[in-house]
Amino acid sequence: MDTQVQTRDIVLIGGGIMSATLGVLLQELEPSWRIRVLERLDGLAEESSGPWNNAGTGHSALCELNYTPAKPDGSIDISKAVLVNEQFQLSRQLWSFLVENGRIPDPSAFIRTTPHMSFVWGADNVAYLKARYEALKDHPLFTGLEFSDDPAQIKEWAPLLIEGRSGNEPLAATFHPAGTDVDFGTLTALLTDNLVAKGASVEFNTDVHDVHKTNDGTWHISGRNSQGKFHYTADFVFVGAGGRALPLLQKSRIKEIQGFGGFPVSGQFLRTSNPSVVSQHMAKAYGKAPVGAPPFSVPHLDTRVIGGRSHLMFGPYAGWTPKFLKKGSWLDLFRSIRGHNLGPMLKVAIHNVPLTIYLIKLIFQSGASKFRELTEFFPNAKQDDWEKVTAGQRVQVIRPDGTLQFGTEVITSTEGIAGLLGASPGASTATPIMLEVMERCFADRWPDWQPTLTTMIPTFGTSLASDPARAATTMTRTANTLGIVAPPANINV
Repeated sequence: MDTQVQTRDIVLIGGGIMSATLGVLLQELEPSWRIRVLERLDGLAEESSGPWNNAGTGHSALCELNYTPAKPDGSIDISKAVLVNEQFQLSRQLWSFLVENGRIPDPSAFIRTTPHMSFVWGADNVAYLKARYEALKDHPLFTGLEFSDDPAQIKEWAPLLIEGRSGNEPLAATFHPAGTDVDFGTLTALLTDNLVAKGASVEFNTDVHDVHKTNDGTWHISGRNSQGKFHYTADFVFVGAGGRALPLLQKSRIKEIQGFGGFPVSGQFLRTSNPSVVSQHMAKAYGKAPVGAPPFSVPHLDTRVIGGRSHLMFGPYAGWTPKFLKKGSWLDLFRSIRGHNLGPMLKVAIHNVPLTIYLIKLIFQSGASKFRELTEFFPNAKQDDWEKVTAGQRVQVIRPDGTLQFGTEVITSTEGIAGLLGASPGASTATPIMLEVMERCFADRWPDWQPTLTTMIPTFGTSLASDPARAATTMTRTANTLGIVAPPANINV
């Protein structure tokens, strides 16, 4: 093997789920590569990957209605739902591989069975949910999905959603018993522990200020840490720093970042830890976003298990701040403006006036108004049981064509650098996203990696959606390994 391949230096900027996932994959494939993780804060997963900074949904499109839009003729487009589910299965397979090989001793530390529900009211929404159910129920990745418009049945699934209602309004829900709640903060720590145990280094309080490539062909990474200024070189750099990714990729001056901008959005949840309330709702129940609301405003009432204790969270309540990180600067947005992205950013501003007005209204929304939204889901909620928590900051992608993208965008360069922009479903699909980064950035090694990759992730490169038997076998195997509920046999066939 080429000695240059054997001695590659890898720098991962950001101590979240993306860097941890990429590091584990690369270390398994190339044990001799030197990996260094640089984290700006004093701990791992303190921003978007932290358990209180996201909903913790194992995004598999079992309940998220924004992944299944209605077409003009009333039929349901399930293509995005199938894609997201397929991607989550790849993540589950990587985690299972690590459990089977003793790298993760106790999967219950980060993943738990939590049924996934969709819940709607009003005749039009009930009709939509029924059509969605019909479109998904026989698909091999959605086997076991149930539908009901009977309040008694919905009450069995999730009592809090029904108690206190008049009974006059049409209601409907879908229920899947094999959904999951994932603590991505704990998972990040487990993956990073694996990295360190096999020789990688992690440096905290290390703030990267500049990333650039020099004439010698290597990347130079510099900034400040607790000892003062630092300077590292690397053959490959991954910028998995959440909202910090855009400005650092801009400093790299790669052509692929030209025209990209960011639209920061903050979020809040209401949370209760009252055992008498929490014990009555064991599900992640997603509703429909209000007309004119962005996808990241889909309301949901979620079971969360953090540090072994159960909680309920309701939200999110979208807001706005110019910060790109929860612990960022009020100048982040303004510093990100360049000549090449000013046009796309102005185009987004002009074409998204309703979104701007919507966010302005939310910024000034009173606590009482936010609580009323909770009572639409949970009519008997008592305000004294709930507290406000601030979630992670998200930077939605502004593309060079002037469109606002609510999702993730992989930026890669043939020069040996990559980064990730955007948000949900992010963490749940970290494995396929990082595989995409690897395929683009390590073309010289990609063919040689295939045998090992298929050992780690057996269905990688194939379609579970087109192979019902393999889909069932794969989901059952990973469920058993991770200690979660496997999807039932297709009760609708």
